Amino acid sequence: MKQFGTILKFELNSYFKNKVFVGITLFLAAAIAAVMFFPRIKESIEGKETQTETAETGSSIEGMILFSTGGAGTENAEAIRQALDQAFTDYAVCLTEDGIEQIKEKVVSGEAECAFVMNGTLSYTYYVNNLSLYDRNTEIADEIFSTVHGIETLTASGMTYEEAGAALTAPVTHETESLGKDQMKNFFYTYIMIFALYMVILLYGQMVATNVATEKSSRAMELLITSAKPVNMMFGKVIASCLAGFIQLLAVFGSAIIFYSMNKSYWGDSMIIESVFGMPADLLIYMLIFFVLGFFIYAFLFGAIGSTASKVEDINTSVMPLTLLFVAGFLVVMFSMQGGSVDSLLMRICSYVPFTSPMAMFTRIAMSTVPFYEIALSIAVLIISVIGVGVVSAKIYRVGVLLYGTKPKISAIIKAIRKA
Repeated sequence: MKQFGTILKFELNSYFKNKVFVGITLFLAAAIAAVMFFPRIKESIEGKETQTETAETGSSIEGMILFSTGGAGTENAEAIRQALDQAFTDYAVCLTEDGIEQIKEKVVSGEAECAFVMNGTLSYTYYVNNLSLYDRNTEIADEIFSTVHGIETLTASGMTYEEAGAALTAPVTHETESLGKDQMKNFFYTYIMIFALYMVILLYGQMVATNVATEKSSRAMELLITSAKPVNMMFGKVIASCLAGFIQLLAVFGSAIIFYSMNKSYWGDSMIIESVFGMPADLLIYMLIFFVLGFFIYAFLFGAIGSTASKVEDINTSVMPLTLLFVAGFLVVMFSMQGGSVDSLLMRICSYVPFTSPMAMFTRIAMSTVPFYEIALSIAVLIISVIGVGVVSAKIYRVGVLLYGTKPKISAIIKAIRKA
């Protein structure tokens, strides 16, 4: 136990003294701070600009949308203008008699946000300077033109304007009651957890493999292996990397929570932000369990593979099969989440395979209703697998000390493990 504690302490100190590790942590915390404080800063800047404009003009300047009948002078033009004014609450909709060229000049110069020019009762031309990918103004205008035309048609049949308007614009209300999990609500923090696990496993797993290969290439491993048991060395390295990763994530997400609480009122009713920071306690516990166990099983494998590499340059090639296995599991989970089929047969199978269960089972727990016995079985299989893989990895680590020069074959490693 003393050997394990010494190795664990040494490995942790090496992480905390690593400038890259500390730098990445500080950079991520600063980036999150910038994102969380962005609405506050934006509001402050916009407030100063509004005050400046008010001082210069004597009143606030409001965005403008031009509306023109195109010279046709249709009877329902004023009704359409009023409806547009109610729909675009951030702008002042102005009825203009300007010609087409003048309207275009105002839109291009920025004097007007956009313009609607009527070609007929149910026809118009929409003018905008830069058409945004998310521009939905024509959808709103189509509905307005159709509604106003319907009201005018009904009033011509004898109904009053108010009765026609009430008939065509009768509000529809509905309530949604989810009897299971709300996939849309849980999607965002599920995605963040899966992506965080993906990044941490690849980053720290590679670091474990590289550290082991570096010790081997410098012949330091031969000295270490004679003074400490392989199991203590392997578990010490892996647990140290897990603690370092966990501390880094705690610093990043902890700062995110602090910065969000400081700027909560500025984010309004953002569904994504509320979903991320409103994770239920039971899901947080499950996330930590699967996160830690999933990290362990891959870190042990990365360490074992690193011990079989003769040179540090061979690490990327050696760990490629393991990386591809993990990426395959990641893609299965991502495609299932996107398609909403988190309870498919493939996802159920992946929930009990140790290499994919940390992602697959947590996704099912977050976005579906999973019986507790299935969760317990998945965790039990994962714990047993972590212990088994850890012991085997320690044996491979011990055997890998003697493998220099030639690329080791799997059959030779298995034979050496049996003798170990």
